[in-house]
Amino acid sequence: MPSLFASYLRVYEPLTAFDRDRQSYWRRYVEQGRAVAPVEGPGRQRSSVIEALGAGWTRLPDLPDEAYVLETDESLLVCPWNLRIRVAEAALSARDGVPPVLADAFVPPVLAGQAKAVVDDWRSGARVLEHGVPRVHEQIATWGVPLRWFVLFEPQERHHVTAPHRRSLRFRTEISKARRRSSRALAVLRKSVGEAPITEAVEEAARWLEEFHPRSVVELDYGGLVELLSDETLAADDSPELVAAGLAGLARGEAEEASTAYDRLVARWRAVQLLERCN
Repeated sequence: MPSLFASYLRVYEPLTAFDRDRQSYWRRYVEQGRAVAPVEGPGRQRSSVIEALGAGWTRLPDLPDEAYVLETDESLLVCPWNLRIRVAEAALSARDGVPPVLADAFVPPVLAGQAKAVVDDWRSGARVLEHGVPRVHEQIATWGVPLRWFVLFEPQERHHVTAPHRRSLRFRTEISKARRRSSRALAVLRKSVGEAPITEAVEEAARWLEEFHPRSVVELDYGGLVELLSDETLAADDSPELVAAGLAGLARGEAEEASTAYDRLVARWRAVQLLERCN
């Protein structure tokens, strides 16, 4: 299971992106007040997956459909958790690098086989064709924020809360804007650095965004990382600006300017990543 010190990239889709049964379900879900706030969601997800992966399981458990919800004056948008897929992925990850005897004791072969079938089916796109919904609405990164995520946002889209027990830092934007920004960044990177790892990473993010409804909203949430950073550090965080400055430098052919912005960004997030090794 990933650490609670994680960041999240989410897509909230309008109800029209779902089939009729799902639309009815999500409407009832909201009317009944069941929606979970993003600040509470990661802990709830973690508990659900850990409880579902108890020793001796012989089948994947049936988990309730949960989601984050955005309500606006014009529409209701939903970011499903896809917990069944999370459990399946966690079951397979729990077996990685573990001696077979221990792996079978914790995640029985029958459960592992079911988990692999669920993950393979999900990744194959069968569910997309069958149900008309994309694969995963939320990406998770532990102990940092992937630099490619910052490409999707601009500084004015940030929302910083400093109230006790409610500290958060988020960016939200329309998916159409995120797509345009990723497309522009991809063009600059292909021209300036070619098929480098960063180019491939941005391309992957751009492809992921194409799976969703054109009226969706994209959110970058610093999640539990805010507990590692002071209010002053969060207020001064200019990561999207540094990414934009680096791309602008590359577009003008000013490699030194681009390198300076990149080095500052990497140094900032490396300091957060190193906290994982603290005792």
